[in-house]
Amino acid sequence: MEQTALYTIIVHSENFSGILNQVAAVFTRLQVNIESLNVSASSLPNVHKFTICCRTTEKNIEKILKQTVKKLDVISAACYTDKEIFSSEIAMYKISTNVFDDSESLSRLLREYNTHVVEVTPEYIVVELTGSGEDITELREKLQELGCIRQFVRSGRIAVTASNAEKVSELMEKREQIGNKRQL
Repeated sequence: MEQTALYTIIVHSENFSGILNQVAAVFTRLQVNIESLNVSASSLPNVHKFTICCRTTEKNIEKILKQTVKKLDVISAACYTDKEIFSSEIAMYKISTNVFDDSESLSRLLREYNTHVVEVTPEYIVVELTGSGEDITELREKLQELGCIRQFVRSGRIAVTASNAEKVSELMEKREQIGNKRQL
Protein backbone atom coordinates (compact mmCIF):
# COMPACT_ATOMS: atom_id res chain seq x y z
CA MET A 1 0.00 0.00 0.00
CA GLU A 2 1.29 3.42 -0.97
CA GLN A 3 2.32 5.71 1.88
CA THR A 4 0.34 8.86 2.62
CA ALA A 5 1.73 12.25 3.60
CA LEU A 6 0.44 15.74 4.29
CA TYR A 7 0.59 17.89 1.15
CA THR A 8 0.01 21.61 0.66
CA ILE A 9 -1.49 22.49 -2.70
CA ILE A 10 -1.64 26.09 -3.85
CA VAL A 11 -4.14 26.90 -6.59
CA HIS A 12 -4.41 30.28 -8.28
CA SER A 13 -7.59 31.14 -10.12
CA GLU A 14 -9.54 33.99 -11.52
CA ASN A 15 -12.22 35.22 -9.14
CA PHE A 16 -15.39 33.61 -10.50
CA SER A 17 -18.22 32.03 -8.57
CA GLY A 18 -18.29 28.24 -8.65
CA ILE A 19 -14.54 27.69 -8.92
CA LEU A 20 -14.28 26.49 -5.31
CA ASN A 21 -16.94 23.88 -6.08
CA GLN A 22 -15.03 22.71 -9.15
CA VAL A 23 -11.76 22.36 -7.23
CA ALA A 24 -13.43 20.57 -4.31
CA ALA A 25 -15.09 18.16 -6.77
CA VAL A 26 -11.63 16.94 -7.88
CA PHE A 27 -10.89 15.87 -4.31
CA THR A 28 -14.32 14.27 -3.94
CA ARG A 29 -13.94 12.21 -7.12
CA LEU A 30 -10.60 10.86 -5.87
CA GLN A 31 -12.02 10.35 -2.36
CA VAL A 32 -9.34 12.58 -0.80
CA ASN A 33 -10.39 14.48 2.30
CA ILE A 34 -9.40 18.14 2.51
CA GLU A 35 -7.78 18.70 5.93
CA SER A 36 -7.85 22.50 5.65
CA LEU A 37 -8.76 25.08 3.06
CA ASN A 38 -8.07 28.80 2.90
CA VAL A 39 -9.15 31.04 0.05
CA SER A 40 -8.02 34.64 -0.21
CA ALA A 41 -6.87 37.34 -2.56
CA SER A 42 -3.31 36.87 -3.82
CA SER A 43 -0.54 39.35 -4.53
CA LEU A 44 -1.78 39.58 -8.13
CA PRO A 45 -4.83 41.69 -9.05
CA ASN A 46 -8.02 39.67 -9.71
CA VAL A 47 -6.29 36.40 -8.81
CA HIS A 48 -7.35 34.32 -5.83
CA LYS A 49 -5.23 31.82 -3.95
CA PHE A 50 -6.49 28.53 -2.53
CA THR A 51 -4.25 26.88 0.07
CA ILE A 52 -5.40 23.27 0.44
CA CYS A 53 -3.96 20.68 2.80
CA CYS A 54 -4.71 17.01 2.39
CA ARG A 55 -3.27 13.70 3.51
CA THR A 56 -2.96 11.35 0.56
CA THR A 57 -0.55 9.50 -1.71
CA GLU A 58 1.87 10.99 -4.24
CA LYS A 59 -0.09 9.30 -7.03
CA ASN A 60 -3.30 11.07 -5.93
CA ILE A 61 -1.51 14.41 -5.71
CA GLU A 62 -0.41 14.06 -9.33
CA LYS A 63 -4.00 13.33 -10.38
CA ILE A 64 -5.34 16.23 -8.30
CA LEU A 65 -2.91 18.68 -9.89
CA LYS A 66 -3.61 17.48 -13.44
CA GLN A 67 -7.38 17.60 -13.00
CA THR A 68 -7.38 20.93 -11.15
CA VAL A 69 -5.27 22.78 -13.70
CA LYS A 70 -7.73 21.64 -16.44
CA LYS A 71 -10.50 23.71 -14.84
CA LEU A 72 -11.36 26.71 -17.00
CA ASP A 73 -10.73 29.47 -14.44
CA VAL A 74 -7.67 27.88 -12.80
CA ILE A 75 -4.41 29.62 -13.66
CA SER A 76 -2.03 27.28 -11.85
CA ALA A 77 -1.90 24.45 -9.34
CA ALA A 78 1.23 23.27 -7.56
CA CYS A 79 2.12 21.04 -4.64
CA TYR A 80 4.67 21.99 -2.01
CA THR A 81 6.49 20.24 0.79
CA ASP A 82 6.86 21.92 4.17
CA LYS A 83 10.47 22.78 3.24
CA GLU A 84 9.28 24.79 0.21
CA ILE A 85 6.79 27.02 2.04
CA PHE A 86 6.37 29.19 5.10
CA SER A 87 3.06 28.32 6.71
CA SER A 88 1.01 29.21 9.72
CA GLU A 89 -2.40 28.73 11.30
CA ILE A 90 -4.37 30.68 13.86
CA ALA A 91 -6.55 29.33 16.65
CA MET A 92 -8.81 30.83 19.28
CA TYR A 93 -9.53 29.17 22.61
CA LYS A 94 -12.35 30.29 24.90
CA ILE A 95 -11.34 29.30 28.43
CA SER A 96 -13.40 29.31 31.62
CA THR A 97 -12.31 32.20 33.86
CA ASN A 98 -12.94 30.11 37.00
CA VAL A 99 -10.41 27.50 35.93
CA PHE A 100 -7.94 30.19 34.90
CA ASP A 101 -8.21 31.94 38.28
CA ASP A 102 -7.71 28.66 40.16
CA SER A 103 -4.80 27.32 38.08
CA GLU A 104 -1.34 28.81 38.07
CA SER A 105 -0.25 26.08 35.65
CA LEU A 106 -2.85 27.28 33.10
CA SER A 107 -1.44 30.79 33.13
CA ARG A 108 2.08 29.39 32.73
CA LEU A 109 0.92 27.14 29.87
CA LEU A 110 -0.61 30.08 27.98
CA ARG A 111 2.62 32.08 28.40
CA GLU A 112 4.69 29.06 27.30
CA TYR A 113 2.78 28.95 24.00
CA ASN A 114 3.00 32.74 23.66
CA THR A 115 -0.76 33.17 23.31
CA HIS A 116 -2.33 36.58 22.85
CA VAL A 117 -5.28 37.58 25.07
CA VAL A 118 -8.20 38.78 22.94
CA GLU A 119 -10.96 39.21 25.53
CA VAL A 120 -11.41 38.86 29.28
CA THR A 121 -14.83 38.67 30.96
CA PRO A 122 -15.96 37.33 34.34
CA GLU A 123 -17.10 34.10 32.61
CA TYR A 124 -14.37 33.45 30.04
CA ILE A 125 -11.04 34.43 28.55
CA VAL A 126 -10.38 34.26 24.81
CA VAL A 127 -6.78 33.65 23.78
CA GLU A 128 -5.30 33.39 20.32
CA LEU A 129 -2.35 31.36 19.12
CA THR A 130 -0.65 31.83 15.77
CA GLY A 131 1.81 29.13 14.81
CA SER A 132 2.23 25.62 13.55
CA GLY A 133 -0.64 23.16 13.38
CA GLU A 134 1.25 20.95 15.82
CA ASP A 135 1.48 23.71 18.45
CA ILE A 136 -2.21 24.51 18.06
CA THR A 137 -3.19 20.86 18.50
CA GLU A 138 -0.80 20.39 21.43
CA LEU A 139 -2.21 23.38 23.31
CA ARG A 140 -5.79 22.26 22.67
CA GLU A 141 -5.02 18.81 24.07
CA LYS A 142 -3.37 20.27 27.18
CA LEU A 143 -6.29 22.65 27.76
CA GLN A 144 -8.74 19.76 27.34
CA GLU A 145 -6.86 17.82 30.01
CA LEU A 146 -7.39 20.78 32.34
CA GLY A 147 -11.10 20.78 31.44
CA CYS A 148 -11.25 24.49 30.72
CA ILE A 149 -12.10 24.83 27.02
CA ARG A 150 -15.55 26.29 26.34
CA GLN A 151 -14.96 26.81 22.61
CA PHE A 152 -12.19 26.19 20.10
CA VAL A 153 -11.72 27.17 16.46
CA ARG A 154 -8.77 27.10 14.09
CA SER A 155 -8.11 28.42 10.63
CA GLY A 156 -6.85 26.53 7.65
CA ARG A 157 -3.18 26.70 6.78
CA ILE A 158 -1.97 29.82 5.06
CA ALA A 159 1.28 29.65 3.14
CA VAL A 160 3.70 31.52 0.95
CA THR A 161 6.39 29.84 -1.07
CA ALA A 162 10.02 30.02 0.00
CA SER A 163 11.03 31.15 -3.51
CA ASN A 164 11.30 34.85 -4.41
CA ALA A 165 8.17 34.86 -6.54
CA GLU A 166 5.26 32.53 -7.02
CA LYS A 167 5.17 30.44 -10.16
CA VAL A 168 1.85 32.02 -11.07
CA SER A 169 3.57 35.41 -11.57
CA GLU A 170 5.57 33.97 -14.47
CA LEU A 171 2.45 32.40 -15.97
CA MET A 172 0.56 35.70 -15.76
CA GLU A 173 3.43 37.56 -17.45
CA LYS A 174 3.45 35.01 -20.31
CA ARG A 175 -0.34 35.32 -20.66
CA GLU A 176 -0.04 39.09 -20.86
CA GLN A 177 2.73 38.87 -23.49
CA ILE A 178 0.66 36.45 -25.60
CA GLY A 179 -2.36 38.73 -25.28
CA ASN A 180 -0.29 41.74 -26.37
CA LYS A 181 1.08 39.83 -29.39
CA ARG A 182 -2.45 38.83 -30.46
CA GLN A 183 -3.56 42.47 -30.35
CA LEU A 184 -0.78 43.43 -32.78
